[in-house]
Amino acid sequence: MADPIPIPVGILRLPRGPDISGSRGFSSRSRDPHNSRDPHNSRDPGELQSARAALRERFLRLLSSARGRPVRFCLWNGIRLDAEFGAADVQTGTFQVDSLQTPLGVQGSALLRCGDVLEFSF
Repeated sequence: MADPIPIPVGILRLPRGPDISGSRGFSSRSRDPHNSRDPHNSRDPGELQSARAALRERFLRLLSSARGRPVRFCLWNGIRLDAEFGAADVQTGTFQVDSLQTPLGVQGSALLRCGDVLEFSF
């Protein structure tokens, strides 16, 4: 039997990003004095990395100690949701919650996308 004819697939061409000369895209000269990509920045990159690592560790410790606590989420569209915090998945960008109270009723468990969440508090 002959091989089937392959179905053509469209090609998505993305615009080219900025080049190193700065002639296309963003300017190579930054106006933000705290921009870490600015070659004239006086901050030490190691110091910035250490600060970021410390903040990330504090955030992850907060999430691990919050399991089972009541939490309130404020979504971008103005809806406020109450739930019991379960976990956060950094890779997929989701929060797992239990007993989610929504305007339509209570869900036993749910995943909330981090992109939909404006803020949350315990």
